[in-house]
Amino acid sequence: MLSPEKNERLTRVGPGTPMGELLRRYWWPVATHDMATRVPRRRRLLGEDLVLYRDGSGTVGLLGEQCPHRRAALWLGCTESTGLRCGYHGWLFDETGACLEQPGEPADSTFKNRIRATSYPVQELGGLIFAYLGPLPAPELPRYDLFVWDDAWRDIGHAELPCNFVQIMENSVDPYHVEWLHGRYGSFLKELDGNAPMPMVTKKHVKVAFEVFEHGILKRRVLEGHTEDDDDWKIGHPLVFPHMLRVGAAGLATFQIRVPIDDENTWHVWYQTYRPEGGAPPQQEIPTYEVPLRDADGEWLRDYVDGQDIVAWITQGRISDRSKEHLGKSDLGVILLRKLYTEQMAVVASGDDPLGTRRDAHDVIDLPMERDKFGSAVEFRQVWMRESSVRYSPIRGDVLQLFGDPVPAWA
Repeated sequence: MLSPEKNERLTRVGPGTPMGELLRRYWWPVATHDMATRVPRRRRLLGEDLVLYRDGSGTVGLLGEQCPHRRAALWLGCTESTGLRCGYHGWLFDETGACLEQPGEPADSTFKNRIRATSYPVQELGGLIFAYLGPLPAPELPRYDLFVWDDAWRDIGHAELPCNFVQIMENSVDPYHVEWLHGRYGSFLKELDGNAPMPMVTKKHVKVAFEVFEHGILKRRVLEGHTEDDDDWKIGHPLVFPHMLRVGAAGLATFQIRVPIDDENTWHVWYQTYRPEGGAPPQQEIPTYEVPLRDADGEWLRDYVDGQDIVAWITQGRISDRSKEHLGKSDLGVILLRKLYTEQMAVVASGDDPLGTRRDAHDVIDLPMERDKFGSAVEFRQVWMRESSVRYSPIRGDVLQLFGDPVPAWA
């Protein structure tokens, strides 16, 4: 358990907070590629209200929501060939926050040269738009492998979840939940519907381990009937600090990206890549889709793996009260992650770069991931296509065909 004071320190992400200052040293997805259009769009990241736009030249900008003139919202504005014009009095700003025009001011006025809107650097990579809200100079945007492969298909699912991002990240270092939340509870729901359980996720964990490495935490496990010679132990898969999990097998690889909107809300991004042996043919565009949270009756969806995870996260409360929890030996990964957050807050407070920061130009960062997941890579991929958020992907049937898997009627 944590004291209320330590829990506060762990979960508050706004400007000036210890966790907020740590998280501002990283690049964050702020939108999918199709969210940046000529129509300004409201976004919120790390407790800051922002406006995203793409001007007539194709340049993407991210500005603070309020115009520095009279504080009207800049989403009440129009994009020009260059920049975003406030709809209230016409002041024009470019992507750096520089004020380019001030209609109504004298023609010879230099007033605009002394005015700047709040602005943040953005970069596009792999179908996502990343923003950096920290002190300059910004580090390099990490080019993790899934974002840069040129022979893979992609799709991007997303949803806004009503809870703090830390309790989502803790799930990523909690292997035991798989056999219970997805194995027993998930099978229980299937039994009620007259369906068979999923044997893959009902196997008990014999041994787990967690290792801090240059990109975060490497997770290892030995399941019933398996040994330390299996990929799940020899290779494992990573939690990419501070906000991402990588998982997959047999040509399917996923980043689960947890983006703090503010203290009590998280934008969850499911970033899928599909890369069969020999690579995939060119993809015309990367489809995006929203992952629904509730069924037609307003109940939380729990009949698939990601839905079960989501309900486990949000039912802890907007911010989990860790002063009332009781951790055991099965929670060693959770304890390690909290320790790592605390250590890296101290690193930032001392003026140094935190774990995973890249200052060097690079082409790709290859991350470790087991190939034979749970001892049956192809079965894992097929289960994932059916039991994860991918079931809502508009290209699910095409992906099954890409891998040569059967395409059932539901696809």
